[in-house]
Amino acid sequence: MTDLSRYRVDKQRVRATFDRAAPSYDEAAVLQKEVCSRLLERLAWIRLQPSRVLDAGTGTGQGLRGLRRRYRGARAVGLDLSPSMLRQAGKGGGWWRKPGLVCADVEALPFADAGFDLIFSSLTIQWCNDLDRTFAGFRRVLAPGGLLMFTTLGPDTLHELRSAWEAVDGHAHVNAFLDMHDVGDALVRAGFADPVMDVERITVTYPGMRRLMRDLQAIGATNALLGRGRGLTTPSRLRAAEAAYESFRNAEGVLPATYEVIYGHAWVTATPAPSPMPERGVIPIARG
Repeated sequence: MTDLSRYRVDKQRVRATFDRAAPSYDEAAVLQKEVCSRLLERLAWIRLQPSRVLDAGTGTGQGLRGLRRRYRGARAVGLDLSPSMLRQAGKGGGWWRKPGLVCADVEALPFADAGFDLIFSSLTIQWCNDLDRTFAGFRRVLAPGGLLMFTTLGPDTLHELRSAWEAVDGHAHVNAFLDMHDVGDALVRAGFADPVMDVERITVTYPGMRRLMRDLQAIGATNALLGRGRGLTTPSRLRAAEAAYESFRNAEGVLPATYEVIYGHAWVTATPAPSPMPERGVIPIARG
């Protein structure tokens, strides 16, 4: 049986790595920005005019800016674990009616009950150690008729990188992501109604494994697992992982990095929800 405790996230390390990555994040976060844009587009399918909106895990504020453009009369709040990310988000806030910015953990929301009509969260909950607790918190701070809309990562994410490192040592190098059905079950346990889930796979391509690792470092997505190896990665182990990754090089001569992106939304009450959107195909994004 797999010891899942080694896949628990060290929150202090997560905050530190995202703090360091904040200045370089927007340039490197190609996949993250694309997914956030697609989640914002899905709001057009939803009949909701919220007056209070929370972007949970706002990062540098892309989602928050999109929410403010769509819901111009709403009070928008961005929450993130990283103070440096919030400072970057604040730079794009404009001079009029600045959004609220709160430094806190999405697993322990510092808000009153029923304080929001919409919670938007793009690629954040995969950094949570207790999904039931996270969804219960979202449910608590949503008002009756409120909506949770989110993306997270599924178990096929970065499977090539995980496989390469597993060929080298026994340490956890890549998060263990939950299956879409497990995420949906957690929504139901938290008391959400009418959950709608779908998934797509996006492939980002790289000339080599080190470029992928540089991009992950630039966005703060470095190894923050409690079960990670505590010593420095030696050059020989890195070369061994690179050699293992080479088995995935495709006919175009590039290395793929797969992301399994899960989309979900659910309501606080039994509000009718749109039909699930069809699963999309693999969409290549090249990183030169």
